[in-house]
Amino acid sequence: MTERDNRNSIIIRTSIIGILANVFLAASKAVIGFISNSIAIVMDAVNNLSDAASSIITIIGTKLAGKEADREHPFGYGRIEYLSAMVISLLVLYAGITAFIESVKKIIHPDTPDYSTVSLIIVAIAVMVKLILGRYVKSTGEKVNSDSLINSGQDATMDSVISRSTLVAAGIYLLFHVSLEAWLGALIAVIIIKSGFEMLSETLSKILGERADLQLAKDIKATVAGFPEVRGVYDLVLHNYGPESYNGSVHIEVDDTMSADDLDQLIRNITVCVYQKHNVILTAIGVYSQNTKDPEAVAAREKVKELVMNDPDVLQMHGFYINKEAKTIRFDFVVSFDAKDRSRVYGKVIEKVQKEFPDYTLQVVMDTDFSEA
Repeated sequence: MTERDNRNSIIIRTSIIGILANVFLAASKAVIGFISNSIAIVMDAVNNLSDAASSIITIIGTKLAGKEADREHPFGYGRIEYLSAMVISLLVLYAGITAFIESVKKIIHPDTPDYSTVSLIIVAIAVMVKLILGRYVKSTGEKVNSDSLINSGQDATMDSVISRSTLVAAGIYLLFHVSLEAWLGALIAVIIIKSGFEMLSETLSKILGERADLQLAKDIKATVAGFPEVRGVYDLVLHNYGPESYNGSVHIEVDDTMSADDLDQLIRNITVCVYQKHNVILTAIGVYSQNTKDPEAVAAREKVKELVMNDPDVLQMHGFYINKEAKTIRFDFVVSFDAKDRSRVYGKVIEKVQKEFPDYTLQVVMDTDFSEA
């Protein structure tokens, strides 16, 4: 069994456990809610049903995401997991809005609840079941990097809090004969809606394209820099095609004395090493050559670096090469996202370097550090 197959089987098994637990809880709470005339318990039962539906969607999404790459989708179907997580968040939102509407109706036209000892014991058991289920599902989701499971686990943990508040309302009614059922139902609905919006926001952010995990980017750069021929590692770009599925590109700086044969072998070795250590496919490795033959070129590099890095909005300079015969200087530099006007920073840097080297044509690229903290 491959690592992906093992991950998928864990997600499916965890989801099945969630379905069974939530269907049982929903049925129990629905019966108790209708018998005791408790809108809060009925809304809690509806929420359990939405959790069961979420687990079903997680299973379907995992199955579809596991499809092999084809002509239409050469990078695979891994992003379907993000879509399934989005559907789950929409289900949570729908459940919350429905619960809020029903609770408002009960506030306007209140009913008197009728609790029994058995009903309260069952709700108390449900609290424990949901608490244990929530922790289990969320921790499993974090282990296998599944947003759908993490969302479901968070929702289940929140449900345990909601059920506890239902017990508190029942206690207040039995002691003081004050019914907070409808108001509690509305509060529960607001919490559910808030949770749904947060889940949806996080999932949409990943679909839009977030920066890569900073630690992953740091580890990949360290791996590439570990090759003795590599003088610098820059411009790492990682594209996410689903959880644990990355393709990317990077630039390396090497001595200008390397032969094409040696450079080809180095690139192949780096590609294999990064895949084996980090499960990331480097689809392209660009090359910057570094002046090593001429001491004047080395001195020019240090002078240009001093001018460029003097600007507080510049994070890095790389890819420097000076061609004295062609009278060209080329280099890239990274401008922070915090700069108020990145184009203005670029212009200022060019002006300073051109003033210092008036006889040279500058070939300068303003870069972006996609893993900038």
